Amino acid sequence: MEHFTNSVLCLFAGVARAFRGKRPTVDQPELHLGNSFGFGRFVKLIDLHPRHGFLGRRAHGILKTWRNAAPQPNILGPTRNRPFRIFSVIHFLLDYARAVAYNQYINRLNLDERAQILAALVEGNSVRSVCRMLGREKRTVTRLLVDVGTACYHYQDRVLRNLKCRRLECDEIWSFIGCKQKNVTQKMAEERIVGDAWVWVAIDADTKLVPCWLVGTRDAGCATEFIAGLERRLANRVQLTTEGHKVYLNAVIDAFADEVDYAQLVKYFGNSPESQKRYSPAVCAGAEKIIRLGDPDPRHISTSYVERQNLTMRMSMRRFTRLTNGFSKKVQNHEAAVALHYMHYNFVRIHQTLRITPAMAAGISNHVWSFQEVAALADATLATQAA
Repeated sequence: MEHFTNSVLCLFAGVARAFRGKRPTVDQPELHLGNSFGFGRFVKLIDLHPRHGFLGRRAHGILKTWRNAAPQPNILGPTRNRPFRIFSVIHFLLDYARAVAYNQYINRLNLDERAQILAALVEGNSVRSVCRMLGREKRTVTRLLVDVGTACYHYQDRVLRNLKCRRLECDEIWSFIGCKQKNVTQKMAEERIVGDAWVWVAIDADTKLVPCWLVGTRDAGCATEFIAGLERRLANRVQLTTEGHKVYLNAVIDAFADEVDYAQLVKYFGNSPESQKRYSPAVCAGAEKIIRLGDPDPRHISTSYVERQNLTMRMSMRRFTRLTNGFSKKVQNHEAAVALHYMHYNFVRIHQTLRITPAMAAGISNHVWSFQEVAALADATLATQAA
């Protein structure tokens, strides 16, 4: 309300200056709008921008049209034409006031309504199904997902530090954005990010906390960035287990040097029956534990927990479900959905084995978060940016 009131006061102050006939200074040049009225004396005093929504874009377009219009001859003279000028100013004031009020107060969901949408999204529903269930527009749900997802990413990046983990497991999970990699054309690749998208994820085998994840490609560059980010969050030496992907070895050496007990669980797969090759995973014929660095405990060389967490991801996010059209169309939405999922997994969802949330088990949080608290993170982020 303060921003709205200040804007209106600035407008009226500018109108008063215009009617007093003060000439523009060098720092505030006059804009010839319409009938040479001198709107430029107060247009620069307000924060009129298309971001104010439909009415804001309408008012912005009107001003742009007036600004580009050629000055008209003042047939009635400066005194006789003043009623028309006053009417134009009042019309502009109402347009701007309605734009700000509509976007700040009318077209904004309350905290409980936003919590409803978030609760539906993290339980495996697609964006369109959420729209049908709750009667919301797709743009509203998508905008909320991006705002809250971004806030969740920044919050977890800040609080998931100095973790006293002992055993960590890492893996990658496949998804795609827009289309699968084999269907990506050169034109599509030049316009935006499309194709295969892998989520690199680590999990604490004791507290089930997910301290780090990364959305990217399955190459050495993303592996190095992911492992380096994981190392910065730890407060002590850990035992680390990954699957047999070759890029892990150099990434772990670069990040930890010799301050880690690292082992790989290399699995060997056989051929599946011809009729099941497309939709069924290959049969695991065996596994080998290979110690790479330090002295890891052979009993705890496993990736079972992180692979089970991958299943939780596919069950909780519709965009990760195979053979559907609910896949991500934009990388921003994909990253926001992943961040929201891990916020829910770490802070909101009670783990069935632990009987508390992973964040509580790790000593990061002292209570089970509600969806209202998660939704309020976006408000806190906007307030911080405004300050």
